[in-house]
Amino acid sequence: MPDELFERSWSPESWRSRTAAQQPEWPDEQVLDAALDEIRKLPPLVFAGEARTLSESLDAAREGKGFLLVAGDCAESFSSFSADSIRDTVRVILQMSVVLTYGSGVPTIKAARMAGQFSKPRSAATETRDGVTLPSFRGDNVNDFAFDAVARLADPQRLVRGYHQSAATLNLIRAFAKGGFADLSRVHAWNQEFVTSSTEGQRYEVLANEIDRALRFMRACGIDLEAELQLHQVDVYTAHEALILGYEEALTRRDSITNDWYDCSAHLLWCGERTRALDGAHVEFLSGVHNPIGVKLGPDATPEDAVGLCQRLNPGREPGRIVLFSRMGADRITETLPALVRAVKLANHPVLWACDPMHGNTFQHESGYKTRRFDDIMRELHGFFDVCHANDEWPGGVHVELTGDNVTECLGGTEKIGDTDLKDRYETMCDPRLNARQSLDLAFETAELLRR
Repeated sequence: MPDELFERSWSPESWRSRTAAQQPEWPDEQVLDAALDEIRKLPPLVFAGEARTLSESLDAAREGKGFLLVAGDCAESFSSFSADSIRDTVRVILQMSVVLTYGSGVPTIKAARMAGQFSKPRSAATETRDGVTLPSFRGDNVNDFAFDAVARLADPQRLVRGYHQSAATLNLIRAFAKGGFADLSRVHAWNQEFVTSSTEGQRYEVLANEIDRALRFMRACGIDLEAELQLHQVDVYTAHEALILGYEEALTRRDSITNDWYDCSAHLLWCGERTRALDGAHVEFLSGVHNPIGVKLGPDATPEDAVGLCQRLNPGREPGRIVLFSRMGADRITETLPALVRAVKLANHPVLWACDPMHGNTFQHESGYKTRRFDDIMRELHGFFDVCHANDEWPGGVHVELTGDNVTECLGGTEKIGDTDLKDRYETMCDPRLNARQSLDLAFETAELLRR
């Protein structure tokens, strides 16, 4: 579509003139409007200055001076919300970031898939069980997981509840990041019991001992470690798919310093494979906010798609604004991704390339459980690195769904979760997640790839 069709003024509600995919069928528009009006009056969840700092870090990563880790739950839950679950997920992210930073020699940019990942796109609007057809579960921001006619009705008050749970989650994340939990001297304490006894945990302990020795050496050299804030505090940003556009619009605020619009529901927002239509409502909305923006590119994405999205979302070619996440599947990435990388590079768009090695490798197991093979996840990640190296691009990040809980949802890893293990601790409401051991597995192997 010609660029001139998009040359017009933007406002937070501009998306309403476009086709909006994956939106719930709200039963009462007045109730929806009242809920969104309530959210509009609430404080922002994140701040424009934080989003700008993230953009600067992403630009450095694009130049090979950093690596982006986006990690967290497939879909956050109202029912399983607790301080312990937030702490455990943050702990896994900190563990992974230490492994990645120590192995690669570049800073790890930490973006948690938390404090807003309550909505999910669906392949079908309805779900049928035993002859009963109901609306699909679209995440706790919309309806309930229970297969019940009342539970599956879209309820706008859930958006308000999602906002408040996001605020509480962010409060805890910031406390963990700045209040001592993330102190590098606690690197041993981050090892959970069920990880400590594993191969990954033992490998992590070796790394932790090396960090301890390095800290003791610096202290012996007279360096005042207490004065080095980077050793005691970290930045943990938040990220989610900008799916329910009314909610995102309600949290879009004009920055008092730059006068630019920012979506203050998260630092990093992305449009997914099902919502990246160039003339669609999601791309229209994201084109006007100044947050860093991600785009998921699946196996059917074309070079024209990739270049068109970059032009649409970042016509001024601002560095640090666009992250392109490949999600091709292990069997497709090396044949599909190279043409996209070359086209974007030829068009001179400054993007950070990252890999989502999970969504393209999901399948229905014969037992009925939706799962992923760890080997497929790593094959796709290896393919991504190979393509980046072959095209002289820095492999700038990874996007994974994980949990701090000891679940058995993805097959394989060094603990060798097998077909019969899926039923033991399969707890996800949507897509299968890596557990802490598998997450450390992935971090160590990714660090090896970066070290090359």
